[in-house]
Amino acid sequence: MNRWTKLSIEYANQRSYLDDLFRVYPTIPEGIRDIDKDAWGNIKLSFYNKDNMNLIKNLLKLDLFPIKDSYIAYLRKDKSAIERNPETIDRLSGRLYDMGLDEVYKKCSEPKETNRQIGPMFKDWIDKGSLGKKPVEIDEFINTSGNAILSGNDKEMGDFAKDYCGYEYAGNSDKGLDFIGRFNNKYIIGEAKFLTDFGGHQNAQFNDALNVLNSKTNENVVKTAILDGVLYIPKNAKMHKTTLEKNDNIMSALVLNEFLYSV
Repeated sequence: MNRWTKLSIEYANQRSYLDDLFRVYPTIPEGIRDIDKDAWGNIKLSFYNKDNMNLIKNLLKLDLFPIKDSYIAYLRKDKSAIERNPETIDRLSGRLYDMGLDEVYKKCSEPKETNRQIGPMFKDWIDKGSLGKKPVEIDEFINTSGNAILSGNDKEMGDFAKDYCGYEYAGNSDKGLDFIGRFNNKYIIGEAKFLTDFGGHQNAQFNDALNVLNSKTNENVVKTAILDGVLYIPKNAKMHKTTLEKNDNIMSALVLNEFLYSV
């Protein structure tokens, strides 16, 4: 097992891991979603008139559809399917009428799921100087040679990794990097994830980070997967077992500072 993985597991199971992690990922739920008054007026009119076609059309204009159904995504992507599939529209509309208009509004205005908000939090934490260095813009990063952390958008980070680190992502499509630094004359690149559960989308997030570790780079590049969450729980879960078996730089954000100055 990698030394930093071992340290991360010990931290997660022996110290105030979640309390400390909240500084990195302060997952505070957002308020309810705003719904445009005119849009809601059209929805109300369709609802009261039992105008099924227009009810579905108007609801599909909102960010959040009020019911979970496997056919909603298809209707969003192909609006012409609404007219061609009246029975599906009637079925969905029946569920909406059964809910009642107040419940429909409540569902449409629910806050975003917390795990969809945490993406930028790692970079926000770094921007505060939590790693002992304030990130610098790409021109300064390129034209200096000391320890530094790169500040940039996804494209800038990706272009730098390709041009200066020989980075070729091991997955099927390009993925942005959450961290690029230079410490002790080595480049450190990494993907940061907060894994909140096992299975499904979270497994995909885990695999994205592992693909960074498997990516092609130049010899002076150190690859990391900066992972936090359930992977450190000692259960017989595939994610945890994979973490134990690998000897790559898988670590918590809470030990990243020590890692950077030790490379």
